[in-house]
Amino acid sequence: MVSMEIVHVPVLREEVGAFLSVREGLVVDATLGEGGHSEALLESRPGIRILGVDADPIMLSRAGERLSRFGDRVRLVQGWFDEVLESFPAEDRPVGILMDLGISSYHLEKSGRGFSFLRREPLDMRLSPYLPMKASDVVNTYSETELVDIFSRFGEEPFSKRIARAIVSERRKMPITTSDHLAEVVMKAVPPKARRGRIHPATRVFQALRIVVNKELERVERAVRAGVRLLAPGGRMAVISFHSLEDRIVKRLFRFYAGACTCPPEEPICRCGGQGIVEVLTKKPVRPGEEEVRANPASRSARLRVLEKVRDAAHLREEGHALP
Repeated sequence: MVSMEIVHVPVLREEVGAFLSVREGLVVDATLGEGGHSEALLESRPGIRILGVDADPIMLSRAGERLSRFGDRVRLVQGWFDEVLESFPAEDRPVGILMDLGISSYHLEKSGRGFSFLRREPLDMRLSPYLPMKASDVVNTYSETELVDIFSRFGEEPFSKRIARAIVSERRKMPITTSDHLAEVVMKAVPPKARRGRIHPATRVFQALRIVVNKELERVERAVRAGVRLLAPGGRMAVISFHSLEDRIVKRLFRFYAGACTCPPEEPICRCGGQGIVEVLTKKPVRPGEEEVRANPASRSARLRVLEKVRDAAHLREEGHALP
């Protein structure tokens, strides 16, 4: 029996179930996490199979326990979602692909890897133990200019320069190796008024470091591209993002594939009218309702976008060059 410790309600559970309405076939849960979305789909769709993917072997084990009652309808793969989708066997094309890009409560609260600034933990932030670089490596070895760039681009942090300068100054005295130490440095670096805001001053810095360590935005781009190509016609892809950097990538790629030129490369002029290969089913992102936000405040920033594959195409062109 699954312990209550690992049972949680996934974000936008009902909405995901409504969009991924397939009755049979393979569904790839590309970011399995605790397995909550997969569990809901398996319960409501007796004809589907799930391939669950996660980079973290601990998460895979936890989800495996939760989903064990479904037997051979579930197969688990340890790996990064973009890499698995890019190398997926062509003979078993999925009818559904789900990507929930949020950080799990387990990683924040129990992994001990420094994802949260609310406790003292090693400054690691790797979602997979096989990655070579930790967050502490970035904080202690990157130049001040590089840190400013990271915090600005991946955290949209307005005080990037002040924070980077403070980090470089602090690490000259002693290495910054724990999450609480970094949070303290950030807190002291920002203006007093910023310390009293709705979110902790270190929130954006921690987000930026996590994105860099795990190459998150690169993986989202590659995974969506590979997933669209992989989906069987009639299949659907649902992507849940939690911040604007992810959502911009998903929105841009969905729009491209909905209006892409599919003419052969030898055609000098588009003759298909940009018919595309997908239909975007969510003109605006689906957000959690008030009741869900009250029950799970972490769901507040979730945004769900869904597309349906309408046709395969041998070629996709944008501004004169082929896209994968």
